[in-house]
Order: sequence, then structure tokens, then C-alpha cells
Amino acid sequence: MVRAAVEGLPGVQASAIEIERGGPSYMVETLGELKQQAPERPLFLILGADAAALLDTWVRHEELPDLATLVIVDRPGYGTSGEPAGWHVIHVTGPESPVSSSSVRETIASGGAVENFVPGQVLLQIRQRGLYGVGRT
Repeated sequence: MVRAAVEGLPGVQASAIEIERGGPSYMVETLGELKQQAPERPLFLILGADAAALLDTWVRHEELPDLATLVIVDRPGYGTSGEPAGWHVIHVTGPESPVSSSSVRETIASGGAVENFVPGQVLLQIRQRGLYGVGRT
């Protein structure tokens, strides 16, 4: 589904390294592997402000700032203060959206329309795989 979501976006590439690794997957391992593959390539960990506020609960979180720049997408209800210690942080403010991934899944499950919120190729994958309570097409 990630491949479908980024298809045609210049400079964006889907990676399956977490799936290929198998078992539990932790961001520190993923970023470490990406850094080994291309040490000269800068890495950016992009998180919503809500997820960024929980970074200190992640496995080996103290190693992450050495691997990537943290990009925090500001979200309503989460200010720009309280940045995690040790990170180089970039804040991004996008258009406010009342849509969340859980509300999209709930709307799909109830048969509602999500075409304005989900890329067409992703919606096709959801329908073909019968995800979120959708019958296969």
C-alpha cells in the first residue's frame, strides 16, 4: 500500500526493509540500516506532533538523533514546544485536516466515501484486499 501511495511522487521511495527483516521492527534499526546503505544521504524522520511527543517511549530512542533529522508536522492541539532533547528539529505546518487514519478506516468500513482523502491506488488496494471491512472487488 505504501508503494501505491508514493507511486509517481518524485524523490519519494517505498522501502520494504522492515518487512524483509521479519519479526518486531524498531525505527532505530531501520534508520541504522538506511544509514549504512547510503551514509552520505541525509535521513528525515517525519512524525505528527502527537507521535513526536511519545518518542521517548520508543526502543533505543536515545540513538535516533544521531541517525536522522526529526521533522514534526504540527497538528491541532499539539504545540511546537517540548521538542525531544538532542534532535535537530524542523517544524512543518500544513493545512489543518479533520481527517485521521482511524476515521478513514471507520468511514471505509461503513461504506462511506474517502476518495478525497486516500490516493486512488491505495483505495484500489484496500478494495482488492478486502481491508477494513470492505468486500473484495
